[in-house]
Amino acid sequence: MAPAELSVVFFLELFAIVAAARGVGWLGQRFLGQPQVVGEMVAGVLLGPSLFGLLAPDLQAMLFPKEAKSILYVGAQLGVGLYMFLVGLGFDRSHFRSNVASASAVSLSGMAAPFLVAVLITPWLMGVPGLFSPKLTQAQATLFLGACISITAFPMLARIIHERGLSKSPLGSLSLSAGAIDDAGAWTVLAIVLAAFGAGSGVAIKAIVGAGLFAVVVLGLGPRLLAPLGAAAERAGGVSQRLLGIVLMLFLLAAFTMDWVGMHAVFGGFLLGVVMPRGVLTRELRAKLEPFTVVLLLPMFFTYSGLNTQLALMADPGLLLLAVAILAVSILAKAGACWAAARLTGQDNATALGVGALMNARGLMELIIINIGLQRGLIGPGLFSMLVLMAVATTLMASPLFEVVYGRKARQRGELGALNDMPESPAAAIEKVPA
Repeated sequence: MAPAELSVVFFLELFAIVAAARGVGWLGQRFLGQPQVVGEMVAGVLLGPSLFGLLAPDLQAMLFPKEAKSILYVGAQLGVGLYMFLVGLGFDRSHFRSNVASASAVSLSGMAAPFLVAVLITPWLMGVPGLFSPKLTQAQATLFLGACISITAFPMLARIIHERGLSKSPLGSLSLSAGAIDDAGAWTVLAIVLAAFGAGSGVAIKAIVGAGLFAVVVLGLGPRLLAPLGAAAERAGGVSQRLLGIVLMLFLLAAFTMDWVGMHAVFGGFLLGVVMPRGVLTRELRAKLEPFTVVLLLPMFFTYSGLNTQLALMADPGLLLLAVAILAVSILAKAGACWAAARLTGQDNATALGVGALMNARGLMELIIINIGLQRGLIGPGLFSMLVLMAVATTLMASPLFEVVYGRKARQRGELGALNDMPESPAAAIEKVPA
């Protein structure tokens, strides 16, 4: 396909992606009470072979030709990298200092139980051809699956808590702290698997040492080195184009560094966001970058994931049984362990159930992990599709389940009333980041 033809297809492709994402997202909000992002996740699956390709294969192949898939992939990586940078900007480090003990208990329990499940079911899954790469050892497969089913949709968790005015409540503080620790642990495990699944020990050493040095430098020196950017934004009362350009260059350099050492761009974006000076700089960066990232770039990632999702494979009774079993045991392990740990650390039953409901959502975070796994050849299309199903199902469950187990109690205590009576402002709408 000639470059001019690719350009025409690309713009039509983007039109279809944005239209489907906004349309399905609106339907989900209007009729099911789901966040916009859940509809966008579903839209990505619908645009792939699971529905669009099934009903109109020729039209789907014309709109998403193989030649354009690489362009879509690059846009998707930019979108998810920028998104993780924005997640880092909104990361509240104070939650760690105030809830380390109880949050660590909830987080470790919420990781230990899913990893135990992974230990038990990985040998079963490795006996099914095509789910894991034949080059993957059982230990590597176990670690990867454990990271997938133990991850928490931290941004969605944060948004639900913020929207309901629970940030200062025991549930809010505990869930935010535990979710952050949980995701840090899952990303660390993924980093180890990616490093080990390289072409020899040299690649693994480069990845582990490189990522470790990058994290030490960014987290140790970043706040001091980046302080002048925050001061400049405070003096100007905003972020100029020059300052925005500097921040974007830093983001691109961080993403490149993580890709170059053998990890993934999302690591660099998130760590850079965490150490950015808080105040005018982070507030204005989010206001400038979030709308474009969330509305245009992130749906490209969902669609790229959807193009690799083949739910038709679930028509095989054996694979369907596997998918249902993985989903069921993962939900029980994650939500149950977090509930039990919250109870043991002194929380009442409603609060503990609320923590379990929120921590069980996997959302975009799991999609990022499994896309990395598919890209690096760790897993096949069958397991990828099963885990996409898990990401969507647990995300769909989060809001209604939280409302059932905790919303009524919160309203009785007056925690939700003030916020629910307020109309949504444009600023609040911008702050609604995806799961």
